[in-house]
Amino acid sequence: MAKNKNLIYIAISLVVFIVLAFLYSTPVFSGKQLFQHDIVQYRGGAKELLDYRANTGNETYWSDSMFGGMPTYQMGSQFKGDIIKKIDSNLNFLPRPVNYLFLLFAGFFLLGMVVVRNWKYALLGATFFGLSTYFYIIIAAGHNGKVNTIEYFAPLLAGILLVYIRKQYIWGFIVTTLFMGLQIAANHPQMTYYLFLALGFLFLSELIRAIQKKTPMKHFLISSGIIAASCVIGVGMNSQRIMANSEYVKETVRGKQILDNDSHTSGKSGMDKESMLMWSYGQLETLNLFIPRLMGGGSQEPEGKEIMNRVQELVQENVGSQAEMDRISKGFSGVTYWGDQPGTSGPAYQGAIVCFLALLGFFFASKKYRYWILGASILTILLAWGSNFMPLSDFFIDYVPFYNKFRAPSSILVVVELLFPLIAILGLYRFFTDEKLTEEYKQKILLYVGGGTLGFLLILLIFGKSLLGFATENEKTYFPPFLLDYLVDERYKLFRVDAIKAFIYVAITAAALFLTLKKKLNQNIALVVIGLVSLFDLWSVNKRYLNDENYVDKIFAENPFQTESSDLLAEKVQGNPNLESILSNVNINKTLETIAEKDKTHYRIYNQTLGVTSETNTSYFKASIGGYHAVKLRRYDDVLNEYINNVDSVKTPNILNLLNAKYMVFGGPEQPQVVPNPKANGNAWFVSDLKFVDTPNQEIKSIGTIDNKKTAVIASSDKSYFDNKPVQADSTAFITLTKYQPNELEFKSQSKTPQLAVFSEVYYPHGWKVLVDEKEVPYIKADYLLRAVHVPAGNHHIRMVFEPEVIEKGKWLSLLSFGLFILLAAFGIFWMNKNKKKEIVAEQKA
Repeated sequence: MAKNKNLIYIAISLVVFIVLAFLYSTPVFSGKQLFQHDIVQYRGGAKELLDYRANTGNETYWSDSMFGGMPTYQMGSQFKGDIIKKIDSNLNFLPRPVNYLFLLFAGFFLLGMVVVRNWKYALLGATFFGLSTYFYIIIAAGHNGKVNTIEYFAPLLAGILLVYIRKQYIWGFIVTTLFMGLQIAANHPQMTYYLFLALGFLFLSELIRAIQKKTPMKHFLISSGIIAASCVIGVGMNSQRIMANSEYVKETVRGKQILDNDSHTSGKSGMDKESMLMWSYGQLETLNLFIPRLMGGGSQEPEGKEIMNRVQELVQENVGSQAEMDRISKGFSGVTYWGDQPGTSGPAYQGAIVCFLALLGFFFASKKYRYWILGASILTILLAWGSNFMPLSDFFIDYVPFYNKFRAPSSILVVVELLFPLIAILGLYRFFTDEKLTEEYKQKILLYVGGGTLGFLLILLIFGKSLLGFATENEKTYFPPFLLDYLVDERYKLFRVDAIKAFIYVAITAAALFLTLKKKLNQNIALVVIGLVSLFDLWSVNKRYLNDENYVDKIFAENPFQTESSDLLAEKVQGNPNLESILSNVNINKTLETIAEKDKTHYRIYNQTLGVTSETNTSYFKASIGGYHAVKLRRYDDVLNEYINNVDSVKTPNILNLLNAKYMVFGGPEQPQVVPNPKANGNAWFVSDLKFVDTPNQEIKSIGTIDNKKTAVIASSDKSYFDNKPVQADSTAFITLTKYQPNELEFKSQSKTPQLAVFSEVYYPHGWKVLVDEKEVPYIKADYLLRAVHVPAGNHHIRMVFEPEVIEKGKWLSLLSFGLFILLAAFGIFWMNKNKKKEIVAEQKA
């Protein structure tokens, strides 16, 4: 009976999560969809992939849409036999973002049920975790892969704790394996990596407990073996994705450096430190886990527009010279954010109540949880500081495997956002239920922690201006007193409102706990009070960053690259900053569409109007020289940095010719100017001269100065390729593209002498095959980043096809791993049921 009652409460809790998720996302009831910046960029960059899938029913693992061409592994490609991804899709059945919110709530609820086995605390903890502000910020930005991965943090930890703490080996194996597989399928390795840094503390904690004989060593070894097997099988279910990405990442900006210069060392793996640590959390800024606007919140808070208007008025009234105006402009960044990061969409606010309860949890929670959670929390906070705590960052970058593959260390705070709600409910549960904790101890800790927290808030409120400053060093240097004083006052007001709220929320929570301790308030009522106040707190802060303005009509969400302006479009915009970007880009989109419709051949467009490396509007209509993607191929990124980001009037056009930029677009989005480029090299060309160079630096420097229509720059390491392969000039020779698909190109050639054909296609050493008259031949790299192949004299048919072997190998490993999981899970359940029947029979005989 009790079991059935518990199931009813669990079912009710799941319904509550669905209701909360829908209430937060009410625009979905009217058919509106989220307008997410990164998803807009994805739709542009993945257009060729999506069209190919729709038109052929097959998948292409290469696309020419961005950056001269790149694998689609990080662009939403689908893998055959990817069963675990289908399970992920089915779990995310609700409309976006309701699906994310529901799974964040439900996943932590499972974790709560494992650690305290009480639905009330699990429900409370689920709201603590599921309403963490950072999640709403990344949903608004369109970091769907990131939030999809975080969804599975809590249930994965639940599976591991089932094994280590609850000794439920079979169910623990099933849960751990399933959610390990789902986490990897969500495809955000950085988030998974950060979680496992924290899980390392759990492993060490269990090892120490076994050494101290607080738990049997046999249990520790069995548990560790089960979890290791679960993780291996979970990873194995994603073999295609992992193997393809592992192969790909070696050739990207996350792989080894190729060039030697001031910021790069040839052969060194990973990104340079400056890029990695650009988004480092300020040490003091960490307190915005507790007070959201400690540093102003985000760069564009709702109050920012009004403050900026007043700033402009003050400048007009008080500034009398251009020199002073120029000086002021040097200090400007964002009026509503003054932290250490270059800018931010909002704070990693965890909730005043959650942070307060987490502090209590470190005193009240069981030691088997307390120490590893404390250690993991401290480490991740210190790592989030990045460039603001270089001794630790340097150590991790230089010595901890894979850490240097990831940027934006501030995002490691997702670990704290998992662990603080966990330690909060663990402490709260023991506070209310554990009779070993004396009333005197509880009262003392509550007094010290509560009084200390409230006292700290009072100090910040009274002495905040002198302690926090409310201005950056740049602003203090360049702003005149009248402007600096105004900004400091306005920022202090933003901070003060949130600090007072935090004081009230903590006071209510502390009072509820104290009254319960004195038997003047029912425990259930106390939980309801804490839950409702925390819900109000987090909900109201989250609405600053993800609200009704983030939703737009379905037509704009699914087709953000509008090409026609109309009264209806203007009416729909109605001051919505998201839709304003659609309206402002109508002319450039129309221009790109016109180019693509008039010239349907295969070529690329160089578009300067929106920023070469920060837009995918071009890619939506035609292949682009630029694009928007965090994991670009290393060689292409090197060329971008050398010639495209630093424009040279002679060298840059040479590179654009090499990349077959047939059209160039200049000017602004409102009045774009199209300039045809008749000097573009075309899809392929024959060269008669070879320039051999010894180093990659010489390669990349040479391609900007040579006549690349006649000469190819070849690395000396490829000199042997030309043994018995002479190259001779023939002024009548030609090679032309006859068929184009993203993963297959066909050419016909004619020459009286042997030639070296250079293709305006990015060199990628894995998966591409070149066939001359249907016979596979070797190819080499030319001009630092292009493909080249020797072509004998005569008439020939040349075909390039992208058939990565890693996909087929990975498919079978994925299927075998999933099959092994099902087999072991079925056997485990069978064995468990068999033992239960034996126990029942034994009890009956007794």
